[in-house]
Amino acid sequence: MSHDDIPSGYRSGLPGILGIVDYGISRVESVILAAGVLLMAINTIANVVGRFVFGESLFFAEEVNRILIIMITFAGIGYAARHGRHIRMSAFYDALPTNPRRILMIFIATFTSLIMFVLCYFSVGYISSTYHTGRVLPTMGIPIYFIYLWVPVGFAVTGIQYALTAIKNLRSKEAYLSTHVIDKYKDPEIEL
Repeated sequence: MSHDDIPSGYRSGLPGILGIVDYGISRVESVILAAGVLLMAINTIANVVGRFVFGESLFFAEEVNRILIIMITFAGIGYAARHGRHIRMSAFYDALPTNPRRILMIFIATFTSLIMFVLCYFSVGYISSTYHTGRVLPTMGIPIYFIYLWVPVGFAVTGIQYALTAIKNLRSKEAYLSTHVIDKYKDPEIEL
């Protein structure tokens, strides 16, 4: 399977195996985010209906939403990095010409990638310590460490995405915010 064989929709902007890996992670993130948001909406609506129609809340609704919020948050950080949507403070960066912006973006993406992998490492340590406590969710009985498994996965995927962004900037003459988002303003000036 080559990069050109990938179905329409998200396009990585990276060649070969890197593009295929980027595309695969993108698909998994999209499914996780869509499923998580839908499940959270269904759970919340069912809880409201149960409370006001039947006079009983779903005993597990709060814990399910807690699990889904963690899952959506940490799947979402990789998604935001993939689409160049993280908050940036760019006054100095925006004043630079294209090549210095590209070089600065290589540094920013590489440094951010390293930070994400360090956070991934520490989150695995946190999950390990939580595992050894033996704590469980009160109503569902699910071990607490289980709901935090999304944290290192999210940090690792985000670290990979920033590493791919650095590679894209190394291979390009333009400055890229992610593997497929060129750093440029889309809104033209509006005259009044």
